[in-house]
Amino acid sequence: MTAAPEAFDVAVVGAGIVGLSCARAAALRGLKVVVIERDWKACGASIRNFGFITVTGQDRDTVWERARRSRDVWAAVAPAAGIAIVQRGLWVAARRREAVGVLEAFLRTDMAEGCELLTADSARRRFPDLATPGLQAVLTSPHELRVESRTAVPLLATWLARDHGVAFRWDTAVHAVAPPRLETSGGRIAAELVVVCPGDDLKTLYPERLAAAAVSRCKLQMLRLESPGFAFPATLMADLSLARYGGFARLPAAEELKRRLALEQPECLRHGIHLIVAQGADGSLVVGDSHHYDTAAEPFAAEGVYGLLLEEYRAATGRPAPRVLERWIGTYAVASDRALLVESPAPGVRLVLVTSGVGASTGFAIGEDVIKELCA
Repeated sequence: MTAAPEAFDVAVVGAGIVGLSCARAAALRGLKVVVIERDWKACGASIRNFGFITVTGQDRDTVWERARRSRDVWAAVAPAAGIAIVQRGLWVAARRREAVGVLEAFLRTDMAEGCELLTADSARRRFPDLATPGLQAVLTSPHELRVESRTAVPLLATWLARDHGVAFRWDTAVHAVAPPRLETSGGRIAAELVVVCPGDDLKTLYPERLAAAAVSRCKLQMLRLESPGFAFPATLMADLSLARYGGFARLPAAEELKRRLALEQPECLRHGIHLIVAQGADGSLVVGDSHHYDTAAEPFAAEGVYGLLLEEYRAATGRPAPRVLERWIGTYAVASDRALLVESPAPGVRLVLVTSGVGASTGFAIGEDVIKELCA
């Protein structure tokens, strides 16, 4: 006689930040939850990024509210899960008068609550090591949090198992989903409800849905630099970010900045570069990133792109880049017309992908929304 498959209320496919967020939301409802992950640990987009929970500058219509909610959840979950908050806040260093105009326009929106625009002199008094040539002003935000993705995501999974009874099936591939059963490489699992969070795996489950939604992939180039010998007051961005983040870039004032950037930094724009400098507890700096789009993210990294990133670091900080410790490629799912894809391919099933680079910033809120709707 064949043994009955192990039974759960909710099965989550994928142990990245979106999958873990859905598992958390389901467990908080008292449901019996299993997370099924094809690798022996999470190793996709969720651990290859900055670990930067970004609120200020997120697109008003599609991301900002979820980012605010997710930031609050991170602040509550991190100490319970033993996850260190290694940096707080955001500084946007503006080198061009057009960039200052964008920041001034942003301050007139409701998204700027708690933010402050510093003169160059005031910014340098607070952060004497900032030697940006031609610095015009700095926008400061108190809202952001940063964790080390490589350790935070595994710690989050450990916390869900230890404190919330979530079961994990690592190194297990899901071949088919047909509630109340899932066929996996480790045998059949029973679950009444299923949430599929495939990250940038666009071929294994529901490929026809993902193709119809024109979901593709984005490849990033990133670096870790050794400590510069001083502490940044917050994660740092610069002018190029104002042309990329929707909360800034959609403002009418951003059009003049975009025109100037197109003349002065066309190669950075061609490679989708904008600067983020995020410091870890050991002083090292995660620096990125670039953006290249294709259905297949090739594993090859262009040294010229790394050169542009390091050049932008030097321009934004006024200091030579410290020694490079690591280089890596990141990937995530992307769609041109949305930041999030949630579909119902079958009764009791939700297909969930963050189709932009904001998984860490919005995942917890997405998980709450998906589970609330699925359990309604």
